[in-house]
Amino acid sequence: MSQRVESPLVAIAENAKKDGIQISDQRLLDLGYRPEFRREMSLFGVLGMSFCTIGILTGMSSAFQTGLFSGGPLGLFWGWNICSFFMFLIALSFAEICSSYPTMGGLYFWVCKMKPDYPMLGFFTGWIYSIAMVFTGTSGNLSVALYIASMAEVGSGRTLTRVEIAAIAWGINILSGIINTVGTKAVGRMSSFNVWWTLGGTFVLVVTLLVKSPVKNSASFVFTDFENFTGWSSRGFVVLLGFLQAVYTLEGCETAAQVAEEAERAEFLAPLAVVGSIVGSWLVGLAYMLALLFSVQNIASVQATTYAIPIAQLFYDAVGTKLTVMCLVVVGFAQFMASVTAFTASSRLFYALARDNAFPAKDQFVAINRFQAPYWGVWASVLVGCIISCAYIGSAVAFNAILSSAAIAVMLSYLQPITIRVFWPDSLPEPGPFRLGKWSWGVNFLSFLFSAFICGLFVLPTVYPVNALNMNYSVVAIGGVIVVVTVNWFSWGHRSFSGPMRTYTLEKP
Repeated sequence: MSQRVESPLVAIAENAKKDGIQISDQRLLDLGYRPEFRREMSLFGVLGMSFCTIGILTGMSSAFQTGLFSGGPLGLFWGWNICSFFMFLIALSFAEICSSYPTMGGLYFWVCKMKPDYPMLGFFTGWIYSIAMVFTGTSGNLSVALYIASMAEVGSGRTLTRVEIAAIAWGINILSGIINTVGTKAVGRMSSFNVWWTLGGTFVLVVTLLVKSPVKNSASFVFTDFENFTGWSSRGFVVLLGFLQAVYTLEGCETAAQVAEEAERAEFLAPLAVVGSIVGSWLVGLAYMLALLFSVQNIASVQATTYAIPIAQLFYDAVGTKLTVMCLVVVGFAQFMASVTAFTASSRLFYALARDNAFPAKDQFVAINRFQAPYWGVWASVLVGCIISCAYIGSAVAFNAILSSAAIAVMLSYLQPITIRVFWPDSLPEPGPFRLGKWSWGVNFLSFLFSAFICGLFVLPTVYPVNALNMNYSVVAIGGVIVVVTVNWFSWGHRSFSGPMRTYTLEKP
């Protein structure tokens, strides 16, 4: 009988992997949590998680018209690079904190640990960010439905009704729940695949647009042309409104922290994924944006489109019917994968909050199935997503207000840990292996200024004159979210939640 001989290099690699898992598990124990998840995610899987949530192809395509109508190519190009730089600074700030606290609570846990004397801050951060992730996943799933509706209209000339679009969104929500219920391995593999899909898809879209578009715009148009469909007279303000497209697209780098307890050497991999996802998104997004700007045929045509999603009109004008359907398939599938990871993040947040008595039905929300998935959090996200999707049937304005509040909620959640790092610089007494050193305070201060500025910008009216149909109702929606969280805190949260609960106590020798 032949005996299998194992390569020494394989044995060394396996031992190194085991040692890395033990180190990460020990760090989690030091933070007071017993490891409950198998560490099955590699750097590529964790990076893919953030990269997938950011969704360059999807965010850029879904919100491209915002910048195109508010500043035009000039605002889009310069806004993208300026916002990418500041989002990179935010990523550096988060990476330093994440390296010290590599747990799935992410922003919520960081706030609790850095400011333990104010548990209300952690409670509000956790709840607002969890709701933002549910809204983000819901928004993404409806966007998938809108891409499918646009494919139907471009390919067959059939216009889907709002009821049909909402029904498709329901199906996408449920499919997202099924994939998340299968667990860590499925999501990790999908996230890794999404990196290649995004890179390959961007290459295909860029080449298709630049080769097939009948008219190529000049460099002068791409870098200096100003467009204004907003009604506002101030050129500076109009360009700033276009920043919203870039920020909306680039949010999501911090989701690597939501799977930190499922990653090998999380104290290294999670921070690298946070920063790497922004750098990659900056470059990939820039290439895709330039291709769109060089190939857009008629901005007024995009503004007047009847397609369910405006980017379909840009594709149609540039490359024709068949290739437009192909472009929508590429972007739509990327959007679906991004939406799945948003529910991954929200379910892990529900788990983290319930573990610390900051969420009702603790026993249910901390339960994990045999696939290592916190399934109660997954299906709670799906249920809320389906309910919100129903709002689209009655009023697209109300639905858009709910979902646009997600972007504001994310930035508000960003603001909490960054503010603590600015005004209490000694709030991170045990830095991890990823350190900014003497640059830390400056990076955090610039991140604070940008985050506060964007939070204010997000709630301003985007068109003038303002009326009941074009008003920016996101301020109402985010106000409703804050009211819900406030009621929860004062009705029961302040009694049950005092900060992270230890599920493991270190034994004293």
